[in-house]
Amino acid sequence: MTTVAAYAAPSAKAPLERTTIERRQVREFDVLIDIKFAGICHSDIHQAREGWGEAIFPMVPGHEIAGVVTEVGPGVTRFAVGDRVGVGCMVDSCRECDNCKAGLEQYCTGGGMVGTYNAVGKDGETTYGGYAEKIVVDENYVVRIPEGLALDVAAPLLCAGITTYSPLKHWNAGPGKKVAVVGLGGLGHIGVKIAHALGAEVTVLSQSLRKKDDGLKLGAAHYYATSDPETFKELAGSFDIILSTVSAPLGLDAYLSLLKTDGAFVNVGAPEEPVALNLFSVIGGRKTLAGSGIGGIQETQEMLDFCAEHGFGAEIELISASEINEAYERVLASDVRYRFVIDTSTI
Repeated sequence: MTTVAAYAAPSAKAPLERTTIERRQVREFDVLIDIKFAGICHSDIHQAREGWGEAIFPMVPGHEIAGVVTEVGPGVTRFAVGDRVGVGCMVDSCRECDNCKAGLEQYCTGGGMVGTYNAVGKDGETTYGGYAEKIVVDENYVVRIPEGLALDVAAPLLCAGITTYSPLKHWNAGPGKKVAVVGLGGLGHIGVKIAHALGAEVTVLSQSLRKKDDGLKLGAAHYYATSDPETFKELAGSFDIILSTVSAPLGLDAYLSLLKTDGAFVNVGAPEEPVALNLFSVIGGRKTLAGSGIGGIQETQEMLDFCAEHGFGAEIELISASEINEAYERVLASDVRYRFVIDTSTI
């Protein structure tokens, strides 16, 4: 085992504090990664504060990890020392179920994917995430960060990027399609960039017009305030795809009214509370109410290559590790444009 410095939540809702954790020795198919940057995802806060249910403590959050390979196991063929790599939301899966074989490891039915943190690996050990100096990961759950992407702006793509790319691809966002993105936050701002790069006509639906200029610069053609009742009247029946990136419960019936016939409302934000639905909202117009997780490893690589090809990463605010707790509060207050990224050299 190797001891490394990390930031951990010692218990539910407790402030994160500097500590040390143990990383396993590099096994045959493992890579040791010197973490350079780690994004702060809203899901880190949900889990550290047990908003999504009982969690494992102490917890080292972080599943938006960008770094450099510093050691490889003897059986590793995909990576070499010095490679720029990323780790997202999972570090293992059963590898044998139909979903795993189809490149949908995120939907593993053979026990479920093993989360990068707040999970228990096949070896029985608790997984610890990216708010740390180093991490050891099986090469099959590591992706390559293209040279065209700086590591700091690439880090949030490992969750926020693939979380928005996967459903946009699955529901065929592209030329001739009208896509609405609900919320212009950590996920939403990347969703706008990706949908625009795919060739869709993009509209942002946000509570207010406060970030309108940003939304238009990121690639949106239109920007509406959902606090204005006229928005829902004006946009009724407008969209092929609505991608909801917010973690607050929405009035689903109102948003479903904005879909065209056969349109899809896709949730990637995960509120802590249940939401209500009148089924007539989907029956009329043969509409789809859906959800989407992250993406498989192959699709995550595809997403990174796509972002590099189109010349963009996340819009970030780089912070030191000592600012993590303040950053959590600012995320909850929607006071970040648009993703906090920890410079892990400060841990």
